[in-house]
Amino acid sequence: MGRLFGTDGVRGVAITELTCELAMNIGRAAAVVFEKYKKHDKKLTFLIGKDTRISSDALEAALITGIVSVGANAELLGVLPTPAVAFLIREFEADGGIMISASHNPFEDNGIKLFSSTGEKLPDEIEDEIEKYILDFPEKISLKKGAEIGNIRSLYVGKDDYMNYLKTACGEDLSGLKLLIDCANGSACSCAEVFAELGADCEFIGNNPNGININENCGSTHLNELSKRVKNGNYSAGIAFDGDADRCLFTDEKGSEVSGDKLIALLAKEMKNSGNLTNDTVVVTIMSNLGFHEFMHNNGIKTICANVGDRYVYEEMKRGNYNIGGENSGHIILADYATTGDGLLTAAKVLSLLKKSGKPLSELVSPINDYPQKLIGIKVNPDMRQNWQKNQNIMQVIKQADDFFSDGANVGRVNVRASGTEPLLRIMIEAKRESDVEMWLKKIKEVIENELQN
Repeated sequence: MGRLFGTDGVRGVAITELTCELAMNIGRAAAVVFEKYKKHDKKLTFLIGKDTRISSDALEAALITGIVSVGANAELLGVLPTPAVAFLIREFEADGGIMISASHNPFEDNGIKLFSSTGEKLPDEIEDEIEKYILDFPEKISLKKGAEIGNIRSLYVGKDDYMNYLKTACGEDLSGLKLLIDCANGSACSCAEVFAELGADCEFIGNNPNGININENCGSTHLNELSKRVKNGNYSAGIAFDGDADRCLFTDEKGSEVSGDKLIALLAKEMKNSGNLTNDTVVVTIMSNLGFHEFMHNNGIKTICANVGDRYVYEEMKRGNYNIGGENSGHIILADYATTGDGLLTAAKVLSLLKKSGKPLSELVSPINDYPQKLIGIKVNPDMRQNWQKNQNIMQVIKQADDFFSDGANVGRVNVRASGTEPLLRIMIEAKRESDVEMWLKKIKEVIENELQN
């Protein structure tokens, strides 16, 4: 992980940490680096999308200034999901793309995600090269003048192209399904009507963004309201997206959460049954539930675990030519269609499966067991976030938990890691017994708070 780039772009509190000056410099440096790799003699062109945060317009303006000041063009997509940007880069044969979003983070934060000409997130070495221009060699960036300055234009037709692509990918008339859709007051607001256009009876919540209510008690990280309303409203399912709609979670018709693991399991099993699952393998992360792995094993499907982060899942998928992978959080990559996690695409494929089956969603997911699991984030001093493993007391209590779960009578596991997007340490405990989860979560949390918050 670099000095600016985390596991999913550059993030920080908008304007004070992720400043307009930094955004402008990212635009300049990205254009300079991309220029080295382009294979034509025309001006470099970036597509730029954004979510609904109040700061997104200011950061967009700064990025554009940086891009055009070094001679590249900027084409503005407006408010769209992150995966729409990735798709449209390929559709319009652009040289790269930029998404302004901090995904599931609160509205005060924002982020900048960069994509290559293939619609893929940048590899670490390219991000490192961009960082060096920003932090070490800014004097090597030369500004253009006169006709060499880049152009700016709006490309709002991109929304229609993306929605048509989703309809084709779904391939099913969704009439007869009644859906409650939570758009998280974010990017999904621009495109979620696609499910109504596919024939479903749709109602929407979290679809009135005002710049500061993105992810606020709504979306895939806050399912309580969606679950309650689905349970009491005779819906076929509930769907919740995050702020930039690159992931989604479901609730079944009873209001029970359907995790990303269960969505991956449903799709992978369907793909295997139809002969479309490459090498009978899915790629997940160490965060996937033990019940998911049991279900995969019972259905003759192999699992490979990548590092946490959808970019690392995708890298592993590319290495093995696998065509489905994802995270329990709802980032799911369907490589036959997309180069990144796409919540709307995932929802379309799950709804297609649901319609064809003629069964309730609760029945479809009932064979997939969930071990009790809890994941929490603990705020720590930023300078300690990457060095926490040097703390002997923390490592000792984690070893105690590992030893406990290595006993055959105590099935479970523990994972502690630094967040790649926030100043947090994340603790995940999973076990057959809920009491074991609670016991070790409390012990490890107390030690981390005592050691890293003082």
